[in-house]
Amino acid sequence: MTAPLRLHYAPDNASLILRLALEELGLDYEAVLVDRKTRGQTAPHYLRMNPNGTIPVLETPDGAMFETAAILLWLADRERRLLPAPEAPARGRCLTWLFWCSNTLHIDLRQSFYPEKYIGDDRAHQAQLRAMLRGRLQNDLRMIDDALRQAPALAGGDQPTVLDLYLPCLLRWTKLYADPPEAPWFDLAAYPALLHVCQRAETRASTHAAQRAEGLGATPFTAPTLATPPEGSAT
Repeated sequence: MTAPLRLHYAPDNASLILRLALEELGLDYEAVLVDRKTRGQTAPHYLRMNPNGTIPVLETPDGAMFETAAILLWLADRERRLLPAPEAPARGRCLTWLFWCSNTLHIDLRQSFYPEKYIGDDRAHQAQLRAMLRGRLQNDLRMIDDALRQAPALAGGDQPTVLDLYLPCLLRWTKLYADPPEAPWFDLAAYPALLHVCQRAETRASTHAAQRAEGLGATPFTAPTLATPPEGSAT
């Protein structure tokens, strides 16, 4: 590797969360495009790093890692930032919501984006799944908005936490890919704590670096538009 860390990414994919973390931490890293148009994530060399064939992978001096939440936890503990210390009372709650983002909200969104991977090619069945997921997503968003209002330190303000990196990306993708223009249902303003997290994220240098690298537009989290990346494809 030419840098201590190598991020295998595709624009506006889950790797965006890790790019934000690497930029926020000021770490030296190399970004390596995984070309989704040619199914680069299924290439033999990639599958040796991540047998799931999913994006992202982070190569480290200790070996390749996959799973976004695991990599966030590894980076946070390595750098002693983005999470409360292991002995801090707030750590358990923050980890709870980090893995909730990964295992609940992100999974519900993924099923909404790619229903054919879960229920097959029948369009009627896909529509039924998306309708069911719409209700689940609305409940998910109310749940995390309530949690942030009850415990504002979960998202850290001047000292951001992993939730300040993960949540804005999930909300971006909710608007772009789970909120159909013919039947819109998602309004970020209905979730004041989440809106504040997104507004704050758009002021950070880490976001500005990601905007340039991945073509995310001027308001990537509060009023997102489809990415126009200088290389690669988001889909």
